[in-house]
Amino acid sequence: MESALEEIEFLALSPNRVRVLSLLAEGRRTRPELESAVGASQATLSRILGDFEDRSWVRKDGSEYVATATGRLVADGFTDLLDILEAESELRGLVRYLPTHAMDFDLRHLADATITTPTQTRPNAPVKRLLDLVEDAETVRSFSHAFNEQNLSVVKRRVSAGELTFSGVFSKGAIEALAEDPDLREPLVSLLSGEGATIRVREEGIPLAVTIADGTVHLLLRDENGILQAAVDTDAEAVRSWAVDTFDHYWRTATVLDADDLQ
Repeated sequence: MESALEEIEFLALSPNRVRVLSLLAEGRRTRPELESAVGASQATLSRILGDFEDRSWVRKDGSEYVATATGRLVADGFTDLLDILEAESELRGLVRYLPTHAMDFDLRHLADATITTPTQTRPNAPVKRLLDLVEDAETVRSFSHAFNEQNLSVVKRRVSAGELTFSGVFSKGAIEALAEDPDLREPLVSLLSGEGATIRVREEGIPLAVTIADGTVHLLLRDENGILQAAVDTDAEAVRSWAVDTFDHYWRTATVLDADDLQ
């Protein structure tokens, strides 16, 4: 264990070492190619290559250097560790709000996600991010415990204009909240009365607020008091696959909402 930690420290203390090993794990490189790619001096590169050869992570083959099997193993493992830490760094402030029990994908896929948080000047920024995605999409699928007024308004307008196809699965509580408010019930009835939108209601709760706008997956994150904390959206294929599968599950286990049900 101590020896392994020392080797991690050996790599972590030098970005140049990490870069050289990663390059050689990808394929053969000459010394001039490594110098050009890394930007290290000849003396620094010589020390790095010597240290790697001492560890049997790389070997010289003619004028080229190449990673050994164990060198590639170390490079891949260290890259995985970096990916994990980058994802953790991005999500550190949000992890308490992520419904991870319902998210069966590797959180590393959120490392490159766009994170939008409220500010004093833009307290509604996370919802605005969602509305922007819905405005630009041709197909939107949603499963959520809420259907807020702004989102309903944008969906209704774009569906009515023939610009959007919308499919939504909402918890019973979300639909009841809209139905009890005359100002919100009317646009919901209008949305259901036309073409291009289908909504289903699920008796059981839905622990997430997820929208799939074309190829982008968007999550609204709230705390235990229902206060909006952030929006997270990503085009990562693994997250999109999870979102589509989850939507399909909720869709199959829900009942169709008809405009007459709200009269």
